[in-house]
Amino acid sequence: MAADESFNPSRRQLVGGMATGLAAAIAAPAMAQSRTADPAAGDGGGALTIRRHPASQYPRPPFESQPQEWPGLASKMNPRPDHGETSYKGAGRLIGRKALITGGDSGIGRAAAIAYAREGADVAINYLPAEESDAQEVVELILREGRKAVAIPGDIRDEAFCGELVETAVRELGGLDILVNNAAYQRWARSIADISTEQFDDTCKINLYAMFWITKAALPHLAEGASIINTSSQTTYDPPALLLEYSMTKAGMVAFSKALAKQLIDQGIRVNVVAPGPFWTPLQPSGGQPQESVQTFGEDTPMGRPGQPVELAPVYVLLASQESSYATGQVYGASGGNGHP
Repeated sequence: MAADESFNPSRRQLVGGMATGLAAAIAAPAMAQSRTADPAAGDGGGALTIRRHPASQYPRPPFESQPQEWPGLASKMNPRPDHGETSYKGAGRLIGRKALITGGDSGIGRAAAIAYAREGADVAINYLPAEESDAQEVVELILREGRKAVAIPGDIRDEAFCGELVETAVRELGGLDILVNNAAYQRWARSIADISTEQFDDTCKINLYAMFWITKAALPHLAEGASIINTSSQTTYDPPALLLEYSMTKAGMVAFSKALAKQLIDQGIRVNVVAPGPFWTPLQPSGGQPQESVQTFGEDTPMGRPGQPVELAPVYVLLASQESSYATGQVYGASGGNGHP
């Protein structure tokens, strides 16, 4: 996979308010293959504009059945997700920042890692050892941008490892400015009677306990201007019958983040939440949905398709940058028209 254009560290400073940030974030991650010259630009050397129908910009169901063992690999999905490998364009919004992203090997975490590197940040990613092949692809993409990449495999169900994860990231990166708690566990069940204590425990530990442990360990290293971003879900607002305990934990993440935002604002640290709708990631075929649901995944949205991870990358960039300086305790959604949140 080819990396995209590098940023020029001297060409912009991180300035502006929320309106400027939103406009810039929306404009930045252009799909390279879908840009056409704007006739208003005259000789073609100026502005570019995207002219694609958003509902048909990416693959639509039906998809093939593609069961995987948890935690799953993006490299084995068909169609393969777009994390921004060749499509995300950076603009220097995060120059000099240092980020730690859990679940950074694939899905939304991978998209955030690629975007952060292209915006000028050094990035540490956490993932399970079984995801090493996906993780190494991310490391290579970060390195191609001239940024530092730190790969830290390990199981965040272990409190001791969560502390080690933060310490390793801080040591290898030389500090920490951005924390993205993104790793998640999702397992469908038709009835509460089918949910074992082990499954319930795994869901709570990965989705809630790890967020608590990692955030607590990171706080002594976060200074004024730092940003914490937690990945929740639209299931907070419309929990499916098949995702009982997953939806519970995702709702808990929103409450945790809103309360923490109030605790930390006096220290100059912002805390926000991203609540995606159906996004095409390994979470789905590796036990997150029944296979028949994977085959029609995203079909019930007004867009008629699932989101691709790169389509959320600008939100993570915005929330990590100073351009969103007035945003804390907020929930940002992207659900293909379903209106959550």
